[in-house]
Amino acid sequence: MRLPGENDDIGTKLSMKYMVMGVSLSVLLILGVVFLTNREMPATKKEKAQNNSVMALEHEDGSVTEDSAEAPAEEQNLTAGGSDSKMKKIEKLYKEKRLTASDLDFWDMYPKDDPEFVSESEDKTAEESDSKDKQTEGNKYSKYDEEQQAKPENDGKHTLITYADGSEEWVLINPYLEKNTYDFTKLTMKSDKMAYFQDGKSISYLGADVSKYNGEVDFASLKDAGIDFVMIRLGARGYGSGQIMLDEKFADNIKKASEAGLDIGIYFFSQAITTDEAVEEANFVIQNLGDYKITYPIAFDMEYVKNDTARIEALSRDQKTSVTKAFLDTIKNAGHKPMIYGTKEWLIKQIDLTKLTAYDVWLAQHEDVPDYPYQFQMWQYTLEGKASGVTGEIDLNISFVDYSEK
Repeated sequence: MRLPGENDDIGTKLSMKYMVMGVSLSVLLILGVVFLTNREMPATKKEKAQNNSVMALEHEDGSVTEDSAEAPAEEQNLTAGGSDSKMKKIEKLYKEKRLTASDLDFWDMYPKDDPEFVSESEDKTAEESDSKDKQTEGNKYSKYDEEQQAKPENDGKHTLITYADGSEEWVLINPYLEKNTYDFTKLTMKSDKMAYFQDGKSISYLGADVSKYNGEVDFASLKDAGIDFVMIRLGARGYGSGQIMLDEKFADNIKKASEAGLDIGIYFFSQAITTDEAVEEANFVIQNLGDYKITYPIAFDMEYVKNDTARIEALSRDQKTSVTKAFLDTIKNAGHKPMIYGTKEWLIKQIDLTKLTAYDVWLAQHEDVPDYPYQFQMWQYTLEGKASGVTGEIDLNISFVDYSEK
């Protein structure tokens, strides 16, 4: 039999017991979830903050933060040990899965004011920048060199032509024509007299060309002055009339030059406009040589006339070439040595030298050093020379060939 109120106490006690057990189970369940979460998931922001608060933060003056006093002794020792200890600390945190991005900010361990310290990345950047600058500069100069070499004056494949009106043109050098091989550093000039030396010995021959325009010439004095040969004008065809005429001083000049013992060559001023006229001129030269000994070449001189119109100006380049060849062939067939006289412009632009390679060249270029690219045997280097035996100026030449021995 139950006393009044007894069942109520028992029920109350049982209710309290069940409630305590339920709360305990809930707490255990929550703790289990937290435990599993800590094992399987990365540290939460709160835990990271707590871990960070435990780390000792090293300052430039060697002091530590308030949190460092609470850090474990091992971590404080790692922090106080300098750069090596800091690296050990980072390794420890990494193994314990407590490493954060802020822990990797270790660049302050190096002295920023040390002039000898340069980080690897900075050094690499500087090298790359310097390399790029050098490459850019190299490309710039390489491009400049290419541009300069591409210019006709620098490519070694062109030569400059100056026309009578002063205009200029760079002309491609013909690779099929023989080039001259003279070393012009071996040229010497003394008292208007040019010489070409080899192994310390002059191997050139000094000459003068004369005509009626030189008046009376003392050929014996010319020889004494060092002249080895003379080129005497035999005659000319009128550039307007077309008439052939003998030079007024030819007979006297060839006689006196022979008596003086000079080697003699001949030239004729041509204005032939057909090959027949060229042959006529050559035969006229041969007929007037008489019995005189001609040891130097007979030259064909065709050129325009200053300040007037010459009859040959209507001729094409091929026509001028054919006329030239007709004259030279006739001279050669008569047993004499033919030669072409002309300026650089005439020889390169007015006639086709590829059709005249069998003949020697007498170059007229009044410069200290000729820049005619092809082979030549004689060079008229001045129209204003001075020599004993001649009143006024005289044309002077050197020959690189001793024609008297040929």
